[in-house]
Amino acid sequence: MKAYWIAHVDIADAEHYSQYTQRTPQAIAAFGGKFVARGGRSEALEGRQTPQRTVIIEFESYEQAVACYRSAAYQDAKSYREEWARAEIIIVEGVAPI
Repeated sequence: MKAYWIAHVDIADAEHYSQYTQRTPQAIAAFGGKFVARGGRSEALEGRQTPQRTVIIEFESYEQAVACYRSAAYQDAKSYREEWARAEIIIVEGVAPI
């Protein structure tokens, strides 16, 4: 079954944050990940306020999604984000095809 990263990000410094966004696609692609949503308009209808960015990334499996997050390439990219943005990242397994 496919799996998805769902990330909500609030950015404190867009210029510094861009160093993260420049590095992330290569780390994601190495594990077969594909961006489904990356920023764009969003609106919180329930729960917390709408974050500045919502990102959804699709992977072929839960294991690939977790391996990508734990990979050296992604952890390196993440180090460029940590000081300049607050992120919540959840990995969720998709539903089995009918």
